[in-house]
Amino acid sequence: LAICSSKGSAVAALALSGTGQGGWIKPAAPVNSNESLRKVLEESSKGASFQKRLSLLGSTGSIGTQTLEIVDACPENFSIEALSAGTNAALMAQQVIKYKPKIASMSTAQAADELRELLISKYNCQSMPAIYFGEDGILEAATAHSADTVVTGIVGAAGLKPTIEAIKQGKDIALANKETLISGGPVILPLIQKHKVNMLPADSEHSAIFQCLQGVPEGGLRRIILTASGGAFRDLTKDELFHLCKTNPAAVQAKATTHPNWDMGAKITLDSSTMMNKGLEVIEAHYLFGASYDDIDVVIHPQSIIHSMVETQDTSCIAQLGWADMRLPLLYSVSWPHRLPLPYKSLDLAEIGTLTFKKPDHAKYPCIQLAYEAGRAGGTMTCVLNAANEAANEKFRSNVGLEYLDIPRLIESAMEAHKADCKTTDVTLEDILHYDEWARQHVEELSAKRVAMQYL
Repeated sequence: LAICSSKGSAVAALALSGTGQGGWIKPAAPVNSNESLRKVLEESSKGASFQKRLSLLGSTGSIGTQTLEIVDACPENFSIEALSAGTNAALMAQQVIKYKPKIASMSTAQAADELRELLISKYNCQSMPAIYFGEDGILEAATAHSADTVVTGIVGAAGLKPTIEAIKQGKDIALANKETLISGGPVILPLIQKHKVNMLPADSEHSAIFQCLQGVPEGGLRRIILTASGGAFRDLTKDELFHLCKTNPAAVQAKATTHPNWDMGAKITLDSSTMMNKGLEVIEAHYLFGASYDDIDVVIHPQSIIHSMVETQDTSCIAQLGWADMRLPLLYSVSWPHRLPLPYKSLDLAEIGTLTFKKPDHAKYPCIQLAYEAGRAGGTMTCVLNAANEAANEKFRSNVGLEYLDIPRLIESAMEAHKADCKTTDVTLEDILHYDEWARQHVEELSAKRVAMQYL
């Protein structure tokens, strides 16, 4: 991977390889280049009368339902071409009736049969979509011929394959699935360059950075500052948290899956409590915006009003502010570079009163440092980090006896075991999938041993 000769200068062309040095790279998002500035100007000049046809992956989840709220608010700008979901056939049936997609996919054959039965017997559907299921079904939705943009609202590494196939079909990606770039960055970045698609961030922090970079010329970015709420345990010291883990693990488990600011799914909420979500976002920011890991900082901002900031070469800091509402970044990911009028509550700084910031305690949040280490190692190490975290996160939430502090221990163990095999050049999709599965199995086996030892 070609590295810039100086920090923040124009990057050289991206080689088809992994990232083993963590320096400045060519960004996945349309920023930091003269070409991206031309794109913004060209698209903006078309006016706000555009219409985009969306394929929505994960339509019954939090990202999916909020995206559909945007479609409801702007029917002249957006239509739904394809929907995919898990097993919630009842909600999917309602969505099919309302939005009339050409394709509907469920995760299992049983859920697909249930959806078909509901559409026929309960709703007397006169315009049946093509109904699919499983991995093939998600791929059908992701590559729907008539869709312009694919919104990836699937949680975890399951979003990797459909995102890759959508890129190959020349579709823009509204990226709400951070694991896609974290696991598959070395594979996805060359595809983005080859197929000339736009990868547009849909989560709050990266959308904020993306918005701040609009109009910043090539070579103008100096530093990225990611803000973090601090998660469920932000008001506890390290010693208080660790003591609570020993004395009342049940209370820790309950609190770890409750977010103080955002309404998110259980997996992401737990990631927020360990601050692994912020570590993952550091890696995602590296791939999306091209900044080196030395130039990506994290600061805790409990109010979650400033969603992230950028520092330009002249040391000016540009921040994006707003209420904690996921619809705003989702909207910009599908409407970029346009600004559509919506009836959301305006920000009132006087009502907020105070904004505060503090550095994260890496001893309290070891997952942050693990993410930086994985990012700097590059290649398949970030895939192992992500897969180990997903597996440990799920094990903890499953209440099998895993301790809260076992989450970073298991992740670190997987990373240490992968060091000798870490591949940083010519990384393929097969490599990513192989080490993703290996890391999950490593966590499965080690967590079983840790739980068993508690009963000896």
